[in-house]
Amino acid sequence: MLLRARTGNGRGQASEDGLRRTLLTLNVFAALKMTLFPMAIITLFWKDEIGLTLTEILTLQVFFSLASVIMEYPSGYVSDRLGYRWALITACVFGIIGWGWYLAAGTFWGVLVAELLLGVSYAFISGSDTALLFETLRAKDRVDLYTRCDGRMVGWAQGGEAAGALFAGLMYAHWPLLPFVAQIGIWTLALGLCLTLKEPKAESGGPVVSHLAEALRVCRFAFRESSAIRATIMNGMLLGLASFYMVWLIQPYMQECLVPVTWFGPAWAGANLVVALAAANSHRVEGKLGAAGMQALFFVLIVVAYLGLGTVTAVGGFLFYYLLTAMRGLQGPLMRSRLQALSSRANRASILSLHSLAFRTGFVITGPLVGLLADSHGLSTTFLVLAIFFALTLPMAGLNFLRHNRSHSLT
Repeated sequence: MLLRARTGNGRGQASEDGLRRTLLTLNVFAALKMTLFPMAIITLFWKDEIGLTLTEILTLQVFFSLASVIMEYPSGYVSDRLGYRWALITACVFGIIGWGWYLAAGTFWGVLVAELLLGVSYAFISGSDTALLFETLRAKDRVDLYTRCDGRMVGWAQGGEAAGALFAGLMYAHWPLLPFVAQIGIWTLALGLCLTLKEPKAESGGPVVSHLAEALRVCRFAFRESSAIRATIMNGMLLGLASFYMVWLIQPYMQECLVPVTWFGPAWAGANLVVALAAANSHRVEGKLGAAGMQALFFVLIVVAYLGLGTVTAVGGFLFYYLLTAMRGLQGPLMRSRLQALSSRANRASILSLHSLAFRTGFVITGPLVGLLADSHGLSTTFLVLAIFFALTLPMAGLNFLRHNRSHSLT
């Protein structure tokens, strides 16, 4: 079993039961936040129902990322000060409004408003749920379970997304807006769940004279003073981008390969199940390969995936995408575990948010360029260019990460 009682008295058993309930609640929330019915068909919706080009679609995601960038660090800082539960409740409210806005969106600008609202929603989630997980385990003296529990949260999340994707194609075929209506219901359930969460009492760090000065101090610590945090954030950013581009390009690629639209939901579900399995076993794989072996594995999975997508145009070519989803599942818990270990209660969500901010900033800079390349030279050329790009940049980021984290275990 994941948890074992350390004491035989009633108080110890009650404490363990409380920990189990909190872990289960966080797992269910992770599943709900990622049960995204529209995701498996969203690119088709934008192209066929709204009439957007791939450049406009990638530009939309840049604005989504900009909203996340603008709110990412402030939301993490507020979460550290006011509480992780409060941040998750706020995220749910913005999620309900954002998905609701899609019901009236019929133009690029209408979709843009919805994406901005959703960007704020996910900024408030970013770092808050995993920070709450870490603090809950720390309060029970079970930090040793963090990487395993984080992997299980990812597993629940991807399981939720896979379940939503299974029905997305059928829902979309019945009524293009039906996935969005279902999404509003999902976020309403998530809001109710967050209202039941219990948060460990925070340690008193003394009064903050200037919140702006304190926020800047945390930024300075993460990007200037702590080489280990800086290297981890930059390595995680690059690994995150490697899998994120394909989220928006895999559907048009499947269209080019003449994959039937009824396959889109199951294919998306399969990809998310791969993420779930990889995340749940990332601590085991790292235990066998070590940190350097994991970096080498990430390199192989990413480069082979993009080379395969760039050269294969058969119906089953989309399976190369599963290599990227496996990498995504493996790297997430390990990078977050490293950042959690390098953080304190006073800056935990802030540093996790800075990690997400770096990733979003990277996408803001590169996303439109990828979209323009896909529109002007085709998807095959785009994938081959990305294979070369990651083949050149991943070794540098990985070696820097290993050098600055040499004295620390990733788990």
